[in-house]
Amino acid sequence: MAKTAEKAKGALKSVPAESNKNNPEKLLQYYREMLLIRRFEEKAGQLYGMGLIGGFCHLYIGQEAVVVGMQACLKEGDANITSYRDHGHMLACGMDAKGIMAELTGRRDGFSKGKGGSMHMFSREKNFYGGHGIVGAQVPLGAGLAFAQKYRKTDNVTLAYFGDGSANQGQVYEAFNMASLWKLPVIFILENNEYAMGTSVKRSSAVTEFYKRGAAFGMAAEQVNGMDVHAVREAGERAVARARAGEGPTLLEMKTYRYRGHSMSDPAKYRTREEVEEYRENKDPIEGVKKQLLGSGYYDEEALKAVENEVKEIVNESAEFSKESPEPDASELYTDVLA
Repeated sequence: MAKTAEKAKGALKSVPAESNKNNPEKLLQYYREMLLIRRFEEKAGQLYGMGLIGGFCHLYIGQEAVVVGMQACLKEGDANITSYRDHGHMLACGMDAKGIMAELTGRRDGFSKGKGGSMHMFSREKNFYGGHGIVGAQVPLGAGLAFAQKYRKTDNVTLAYFGDGSANQGQVYEAFNMASLWKLPVIFILENNEYAMGTSVKRSSAVTEFYKRGAAFGMAAEQVNGMDVHAVREAGERAVARARAGEGPTLLEMKTYRYRGHSMSDPAKYRTREEVEEYRENKDPIEGVKKQLLGSGYYDEEALKAVENEVKEIVNESAEFSKESPEPDASELYTDVLA
């Protein structure tokens, strides 16, 4: 399930994680959370097509297991920061779907009062520090959040997500160096969905197994099956335990896949239909958990249909809320501006 970086200084210790593979309640929780992200993103795509969402919109469809598996490792006070493909991360943090969708449509009841849109949402209450549109910029910010946690002598950790497209940014490696040097409690989560915008990693990176780069900084690192929520959680537990113990950062390369284009304006013609179908039919994270649930004997199709209906209701309510919420007043241009 996971490859550990060769000869990485401070290699990952074998921290036993409570297995959730045979825990029906946990399985159902993962199923519901991943399904909520999937259906929310599908609805966001529809609203974008209707002209109700403007600007950029990057969907998380296919990658749900990464954020759901990692979120299962956290406790109160832990922090999250990510890139512009961020709606799924917000939902996994427990941010209200209505507030997220209202922000997508630029309405006053959105998490950034309608001024941030898809890429720039925040929630101090949920310790979610964005959504960042500058490629790779969130990685050093994540190291900074972890520095604050260590400075305040907490045992909290920070999850800093970034994609394969930002993996070659210089600021990413500066953050790796400082985090490792100061043993910061940060987990760097590289969501490798194989295509940076439309460029395959094979055409843009000399070393395509990104987890191996952790060794250069004496950082523990793993390559993980990001389409398997159990594999993600187990790797996450090891990394989080290491960070809480004061043993420094970890680099987790999540091998995942997005079904849609880079953004809503991307027709994704650089991939074959067969490649996408292979993931959808044989590697889909939600379908994998659904099969486990049905095979457990605790849940049947009717029970899972009830979950589907519950999720659809939440998503539909968020869409209606976003349409009814008023647009920001022009005076909002002068608020939340720091000088």
